[in-house]
Amino acid sequence: MGSSPIGCIRSFLVRLKPDTTYGWPLVAAVVALIGFASPVHAQIYSWRDADGRLVLSNSKPQNVDAVQSFAVPEAEGVRTTRDGIAVDRSQLYDDIIVENSRRHDVRPSLVRAVVQVESGFNPRAYSPKGAMGLMQLMPATAREFGVRNPFNPEENIRGGVAYLRQLLDRYDNNEQLALAAYNAGPGAVDKHGQSIPPYRETRDYVTKVNAVAGTHAEPAHTKLYRTIDIVDGREIIKYTDKKPE
Repeated sequence: MGSSPIGCIRSFLVRLKPDTTYGWPLVAAVVALIGFASPVHAQIYSWRDADGRLVLSNSKPQNVDAVQSFAVPEAEGVRTTRDGIAVDRSQLYDDIIVENSRRHDVRPSLVRAVVQVESGFNPRAYSPKGAMGLMQLMPATAREFGVRNPFNPEENIRGGVAYLRQLLDRYDNNEQLALAAYNAGPGAVDKHGQSIPPYRETRDYVTKVNAVAGTHAEPAHTKLYRTIDIVDGREIIKYTDKKPE
């Protein structure tokens, strides 16, 4: 999404409750805030009305003697983007993502991309179909992977990455098929000859995740297998990168 200005103040009038403790420091603070939000040069006027309320306006009052004025310098509008928000939120969960990605040998950038596309890094996300949390786990998936509270970021990411690993194993580490199955379910992928189903939503989903994750895979972590040999009645623990028969 492209960036867009939050908006600018074209006309305003603020009345504060009668209170002698407001004083001009408060006026200066409000003027500074208005100047930050307004993209144009303006003059701000301040006075007290008949009830003693402090009034701030960008229009000069009529028939008022004691008026203070403040010049507001030109300032650029405030801008934000959805992507920027997602990036900021992602930093809150990056340690959890990296930990679970390493545990299940899934590249972290893929997990980040799934979270961003699924929920925009909103841990309270809830879809009309019932998907929940950061990685939008369906109730059955949450139960399968022992996720008691799918709105808990740590539990949700743990279950979501484990499910993604299960799908990668099912499709021989083919990320495209794993992502399609994550979106439409493995049954839909298998029904269409283990290919991305011809559903627009699923194909758009795979494209979006790939765009965020990048096409170049990160160096894969070496998976080690722990084996135990019995030698002279003693257990000998060994590690190998080859899956035992």
